[in-house]
Amino acid sequence: MSKKKTCINLTSLGHAESGKSTTAGHLIWYGGGLDKRTLEKFERRSAEMGKGSSKYACLMNTSKMERERGIGTLLYPLLDRFETNTHQVIITDESGERNFIKNIVVGYTQIDCTLIVVSASPNEFEVGISTEGQTLDHVRLSYISGIKQTIVIVNKMDATVPPFSEMRFNQIKSELSTYLANIGYQSEMIPFIPLSALDGNNIFETSQHMPWYQGWSIARRDGNVTGKTLLEAIDTIIPSQNSMEKPLRLPIQDVYKIAGVGAVSVGRVETGILKQNMSVNIAPVNLTGIVSSIEMHHEALDEGRPGDNLGFNIRGIGFRELRRGFVCSDATNDPAREAVSFTAQIIVLHHPNQICQGYTPVIDCHTAHVACRFVELISKICRRTGKVTEETPKYIKSGESGIVKLIPIKPVCVEKFSDYPALGRFAVRDLKQTVAVGIIIDVEKAEFVRIPVSERTRSATNKTDEK
Repeated sequence: MSKKKTCINLTSLGHAESGKSTTAGHLIWYGGGLDKRTLEKFERRSAEMGKGSSKYACLMNTSKMERERGIGTLLYPLLDRFETNTHQVIITDESGERNFIKNIVVGYTQIDCTLIVVSASPNEFEVGISTEGQTLDHVRLSYISGIKQTIVIVNKMDATVPPFSEMRFNQIKSELSTYLANIGYQSEMIPFIPLSALDGNNIFETSQHMPWYQGWSIARRDGNVTGKTLLEAIDTIIPSQNSMEKPLRLPIQDVYKIAGVGAVSVGRVETGILKQNMSVNIAPVNLTGIVSSIEMHHEALDEGRPGDNLGFNIRGIGFRELRRGFVCSDATNDPAREAVSFTAQIIVLHHPNQICQGYTPVIDCHTAHVACRFVELISKICRRTGKVTEETPKYIKSGESGIVKLIPIKPVCVEKFSDYPALGRFAVRDLKQTVAVGIIIDVEKAEFVRIPVSERTRSATNKTDEK
């Protein structure tokens, strides 16, 4: 692909069967992500499965790992990217199943913009935004993860009654705009696009079936941006601007063992620069090693900058010593450390009872997924003004906001939101739903004790001798 174009990361999200995979697959096909022969293979496969209309969806579900874990194709670079006039686009297809929420949250740490896919087919939109649906939960989690750019796709317009109904589109746009505004989005900055992902209507070219659709408009400081198709909307996405001046922070998303290379960690550079031969520290376990190689899309790099999704090998740190949720940092410049406790401002979105001292849910912060105990409810605050309304409350219930102190049950690395936003926002998960969201305002960190490669090697040798 052309190196002159800016690389961005997208993900399609929404309820199951809304057409996320079909939309993503059609974009890849049109954008040159695969040839006609490969598409015909997927068409035959979908016909054998009795789903002749799912050839583009099959494209996005080629990996057994993806089917089992609900992760998109971000780490499988053969069939996950395409080009527009201004961008190189890497697209993931997130599962609409509730059981895969944990992995979906991890994937959001790498995304510049979301494609919210809802179905216009009778009753399908209503199911997707209900309490049993996944659409609003996915949108809420993506907003918490810091993804402020989104495009709304009203799919299956060919299945409305009557087909390509303007009334149905306006109804969905009105209802969804209200929900998005309540979450925090500004509706005037979101394009709403009616389309049929299977047939390609309004994806690349203006559909002749919807003459009533006058296009979308986005309000920006330098003036409005307008267009009609999904591809034009993708061209308007602004790549994330992360700081290169700050110390390195790279949350690890996954670790793979590759023959001839060793342990390869995968993650997105949030701040700073990762360089070859750099001495890095892995928190919260305080392991130190040397970066021996860096790759992106199977191409070797000398360094990784903010926004890059990388694979890298650290000499001196083995596969079994690395985990998802660990954080890679520069060992010589403000290295990341384990959080003994942290103070946060939370908003309780929906909890069947109330949050009290001792409550121990799961916290999703960057790529980490760890249980934390609420050890102190410091105060309740007004959501609108931020003023304290009650000191040391006994509980915080749905719709209320407060300052709380939490202690992780297992070692984890988090940061103050003001210092490293990507590592300072979190979601509170319980009962398979998001019950609260928050930002970290202070962190009590463990004392930094570097464990160099030589000491670990000597320790391992002594243990072998003892045996």
